[in-house]
Amino acid sequence: MTWPQTRSGFRAWMMLERSLSGNTVDGYLNDLDKLIAYLDPAGVLPAAVTREHLENFLIQLGELGMGARSQARLISATRTFYRYLLLEDLVTEDPTALIDGPRLPRKLPDTLSQADVEKLLAVIDLSTPEGMRNRAILETLYGCGLRVSELTELRLSQCFLDLGFVRVTGKGDKERLVPLGGAAIRRIRDYLQFTRVHVPIKPGEEDLVFLNRRGSRLSRVMVFNIVKETGALAGIRKSISPHTFRHSFATHLVEGGADLRAVQEMLGHESITTTEIYTHLDRKYLRETLERYHPRGQ
Repeated sequence: MTWPQTRSGFRAWMMLERSLSGNTVDGYLNDLDKLIAYLDPAGVLPAAVTREHLENFLIQLGELGMGARSQARLISATRTFYRYLLLEDLVTEDPTALIDGPRLPRKLPDTLSQADVEKLLAVIDLSTPEGMRNRAILETLYGCGLRVSELTELRLSQCFLDLGFVRVTGKGDKERLVPLGGAAIRRIRDYLQFTRVHVPIKPGEEDLVFLNRRGSRLSRVMVFNIVKETGALAGIRKSISPHTFRHSFATHLVEGGADLRAVQEMLGHESITTTEIYTHLDRKYLRETLERYHPRGQ
């Protein structure tokens, strides 16, 4: 089969069989397109690709300046593509089986201190409708560690405020129950009672929790802007995003002694190894505490 045929089938498989999000599917296809652009002009069909082809491709990418993380992502996309081809009996061998990806340093995510979070929340003007909404948004991001897409898609029918839980639809359309802290519950209720009731809601958006002033769903970009503008107002110099609140949520839980499996469940991580990065953050925190407070710590 040709590259266009297998690419089209791969796209359908990811969406229908794997139930991957549109952003994830687009990411895989963009990486696969780089491989296609390299092999298709040379007349190499998907079934004829060898390990040597892939190694030469990676060498060329490195010479062109592609970073290790981008290379690793591309290898992952190619492996997934050949997994699909094997499942569909379109190839008999996987040329990615013996390909080694670049070694990646484990980067610790940026987080906010608890004092920084308090500063951010304190500068929001609660006398305005936008301020009431924005305070509820930031309390929700920090109070249950939602991804930005999970926040913008959060629905009233998924909120069980009396029980202290929200039902979240995460990556791959997987649902999970996430507990809400008392501060987040109070701010969401205030927003619903005093602000959202006065918004002229557009048809089809009635069940969404967070709306803009025109009654439509918030975009991811708008939430990013709310976070950045609030951070600047609070004098936070580091670059922050909605994901910074997610990292801070997890870090502060681990620092407080939370069970890692519980944190994994709340974050919606498929693998515990993804959550384990926060144990590294916790060790860093412990080291800093020792150096600061112990007479022999320096």
